Amino acid sequence: MTLKKTTIALLASAALTVSLSARDQIKMVGSSTVYPFASAVAEELGATTKYPTPVVESTGSGGGMKLFCAGNDLNTPDITNASRRMKAKEFTMCEKNGVTDITEAVIGFDGIAFAQDKSNEHFTVTKKQLALAVAAEVPSKDGKKLIANPYKKWSDIDASLPNREIIIYGPPKSSGTRDAFEDMVMKGTFKKMAVYTDLYKADKKANKKYKKYHVVRTDGVYVPSGENDNIIVQKLTKNKNAFGIFGYSFLVENDDKLEGAKVNGVSPTPDAISSGKYPISRSLFFYTKNSHKKDVPAMNKYIEMFMSENMIGSEGILSEIGLIALPDAQRAAIRKAVMNSKKLKLADLKH
Repeated sequence: MTLKKTTIALLASAALTVSLSARDQIKMVGSSTVYPFASAVAEELGATTKYPTPVVESTGSGGGMKLFCAGNDLNTPDITNASRRMKAKEFTMCEKNGVTDITEAVIGFDGIAFAQDKSNEHFTVTKKQLALAVAAEVPSKDGKKLIANPYKKWSDIDASLPNREIIIYGPPKSSGTRDAFEDMVMKGTFKKMAVYTDLYKADKKANKKYKKYHVVRTDGVYVPSGENDNIIVQKLTKNKNAFGIFGYSFLVENDDKLEGAKVNGVSPTPDAISSGKYPISRSLFFYTKNSHKKDVPAMNKYIEMFMSENMIGSEGILSEIGLIALPDAQRAAIRKAVMNSKKLKLADLKH
């Protein structure tokens, strides 16, 4: 090989090495609920800095965690968004694949809306009634055993509810909103009902699912509708009997067409969600893969921008599209931890 050819080969090799070890554009995956907020920050980054607009994919919180935790190479995402906290088993999966330096960011509060087309009469439901509407197994009339869910109309559950078909469009299993709904509505209800817990106590191994029961019915009453919450919104305007389950921000965006039902007598409003009075409220998160920061320099700027008062403050840009701000002191403490790249520990997830 001539000197000239050798030089060209070395330059090509160096260029390939640089392309594999550095990247201008941030790659993000995760929650459909956090997606509008992450996208707004991504667009701001692209418009106001030298960095290109990040790629944001809506894969669901669970799907995002799988991609994020798959490894450290630059083909894996830099950030994953989540509408519920990372699970201990996901943290362990990350560790197993060498993703050992993660920072957790809490960006604000969100309520899970149970919404319908605005042309309907106002609807009020309790958490227990909602749990009984979606569960695969419910107590028999005498309350002594569990049977396959027979409820087809809301009035079947309680005579005070409308004589209206039960049809619910909701998130799939990969969704953090689904996880949070199951935790707060189903587990929270059924762990207090002896007909479920007695089965678990009688045979803990065989009846493990009854300890914190959250099996959703699959007979067509609950319809998993993908990770795009806008599809659920569209379905509600076509089927006036139906209800949808999605993040509060999508209710805000479509308040001309949709109305949130009261749950336990409380409407989903910013004050009710941030105070915890609205009973289906949760925090929203994103997680950063700190090992990527040296090769994806845009990450630091994006994180700084996302955590700024301009974005997540009580009067921030994201409040206009449905994000509910954390209390001032909590927001300041979390911002400091995130900007210092505080390393997430397994013990943190067990609190």
